[in-house]
Amino acid sequence: MSEPTTSRLVRTRRGLGGLLLAAALWWTVTDLVAAPGSMLARFSPLDAVPALVALLTSGRGVIHLVVTLERLLAGLALAALVGAPLGIAIGRSRRLAELTGSLFQFLRMISPLAWTPIAIVLLGVGDAPVVFLVAVAAVWPIVLNAAAGVHALDGGWLRVAASLGATRREQLTSIVLPGVRAHLATGLRVALGTAWIVIVPAEMLGVDSGLGYAILDARDRLRYDELMGVVVLIGAVGFVLDSLAQRLATRARGRRRWPAVLTRTGTPAAPDDDRAPVPLP
Repeated sequence: MSEPTTSRLVRTRRGLGGLLLAAALWWTVTDLVAAPGSMLARFSPLDAVPALVALLTSGRGVIHLVVTLERLLAGLALAALVGAPLGIAIGRSRRLAELTGSLFQFLRMISPLAWTPIAIVLLGVGDAPVVFLVAVAAVWPIVLNAAAGVHALDGGWLRVAASLGATRREQLTSIVLPGVRAHLATGLRVALGTAWIVIVPAEMLGVDSGLGYAILDARDRLRYDELMGVVVLIGAVGFVLDSLAQRLATRARGRRRWPAVLTRTGTPAAPDDDRAPVPLP
């Protein structure tokens, strides 16, 4: 068995060990430490897991999950459409960066949930304010990472491309966009985590579906076992989403070759070995 495979197995075992330890601690607190019939005992994993299974097999849990994922993807798409071009523009223009730097840092420090009353007043109740709050939470990591990706580009490549007659559009599509891909993937991963945290409380306000609503609904029906089941589901889905985003970011950080705009004019392409020039970050 190769060394990388062994390392992955070790990490997987340790990760599973941590999850089992947390589950054992949860069971100890609710079933051994808590008094029988107490409020704390109602959150036992022995009750939460069967309640979660029943919620999923009945279809209600799946519906809530699908609705939440739809809102999440809509908010992330909106954040990416706004944040990626804005971040690239800030990275390429020092004047724009100086003009917006203090403003964006000020806005970034405002909790996305603080915009909830304004979102409801302007957009009403339903999906629109939830998507808006997700987008507000997710846009800043994308903006900052896109700008950082432009700053990390090798300026020599842009100068060489300009000297070879490449237009600004060709520089953008052949050098800037491929060069910031890894930073954008990292920004999207951070944005995904932030959005996943924000969307649950956002769905507790004026909607009748979603995982956030399912928590409130279980609380109102005094189904604390189902409430904890939904909490476990939120953690599990968030873990899977972050793992997928991490793989995407890892692939995006893979080595890239010289931009086509440099090779098409006769500049030799970098050989695909360790002697190649330093690739785009």
